[in-house]
Formats: sequence, structure tokens, C-alpha cells
Amino acid sequence: MRRTGNETTMTTFTDAGETPTLAWWRSPMVWLVIAGPALVVVASFATLALAIIYPDPVLETAKAANPSQLPAVQGRNHAATGGR
Repeated sequence: MRRTGNETTMTTFTDAGETPTLAWWRSPMVWLVIAGPALVVVASFATLALAIIYPDPVLETAKAANPSQLPAVQGRNHAATGGR
């Protein structure tokens, strides 16, 4: 570890050629790998908030006056029979 001013730099040297290697948090690839799952977690909480704030309405199956509000199976069967 080497100190330069107020900043601490984590530098290690390998045996072959004395080339310095950076600490893991200084590598851009690490942040690219961390950013993907972190973004998914944030998006899942946003989706959860939307689902709680705007829940789907519960439809009455037997008393639906509007045919567009019928459940999918009943609507499909109605279309297949020609309205009988």
C-alpha cells in the first residue's frame, strides 16, 4: 500500500516484471458486473411499488355487462360459437 497525499492507493506488484495491479474497485469491469444485478434489483422494487399503487381490478364473472370485461376463456368460447 502506498500513500500519495490524502489518497491511499492499493498497489501490489507481481514477480514477473514488477507491473502494478489495481485494486478491485478501480477496475471498470467490476462495476459493469455489479451494475447489472443492481439495476435489476432497483427495477424490481419500482415494479413492486407500481403493483401496490395500481392493483388490477377484480372483475365479476357472472354479472359483467360489457363483453370486453369477460374473462378470456368465456370471451374466446363466445367468439368461437358465433354468439350462441
